[in-house]
Amino acid sequence: MPSSYQRLTEEAEAHIDASLEGRPKARKMWDLLRADPEVNACWDMADYITTANLRYNDHGEVHAKVVAANALRMLDLLLDAGVLPDVMADGGGDEDDAHLIVLAGGLLHDIGNQVHRREHNVAGVYLAIPILSRLLPEVYGRTEFAYEVRARILHCIYAHEFEVEDLTLESGLVGVADGTDMTKGRGRLAYDSGNVNIHTVSALSIDRVEIGRGKQRPVRITVQMSNSAGIFQVQETVGEKIAHSPLRDHVELVAVSRPLGGDKDDRILQRLILTDRKWVAV
Repeated sequence: MPSSYQRLTEEAEAHIDASLEGRPKARKMWDLLRADPEVNACWDMADYITTANLRYNDHGEVHAKVVAANALRMLDLLLDAGVLPDVMADGGGDEDDAHLIVLAGGLLHDIGNQVHRREHNVAGVYLAIPILSRLLPEVYGRTEFAYEVRARILHCIYAHEFEVEDLTLESGLVGVADGTDMTKGRGRLAYDSGNVNIHTVSALSIDRVEIGRGKQRPVRITVQMSNSAGIFQVQETVGEKIAHSPLRDHVELVAVSRPLGGDKDDRILQRLILTDRKWVAV
């Protein structure tokens, strides 16, 4: 893995820690999930299938923690603006429960990739059920409420793909956060392994993704691009996620290509050659 992945992991963990301060239930779930051997094995094997076999960017531990951190960033901004997640709006739980649901949904949303990329959201639900059934009672006790929380997390896992309609704000947060993990460092592994296509080239055009308070809406996602090719990632990844989620009325999406005021983009490819039915970048 590129060395930048360690930095991404540390930054994500630091933000998760900060978001969960004063929220003991979510904090305990965070400690349980990241220390659990089954969860770590799920991350490792999901990563193996996507990077080694499919030559995609990774979908393991780094991705899971970045998504969880970004989902919590947006949750905190929404709460500051008075926008309640479903578990709070329907009287089913408090802020602590909301953070636990979003956290667990983000950390577990892609574990189904260890089975297959196709319908990985479905496989992820089945894989997460025994994990959550084992860990949630350590937070809530073996009560009906623990299994209601489990259901909300399972919906986050199933609905994180944009083809599936998000039925809760929590699942929308996980889905949109999934789309925000697209900086060039995340696409480098797939590109360097020879997977040259619009997805990887576009990913290399994304310098930074920033999540902060919006001007007209509670959340603004700003995508800094070094090349206009990045617009594919913006539209087809995070844009589609927002459009199919309950967050569409609460999020501003802004894409900026640098250099600001300049007359050209940075070059990513110099030459592309088709050899033996495979595109090779030179």
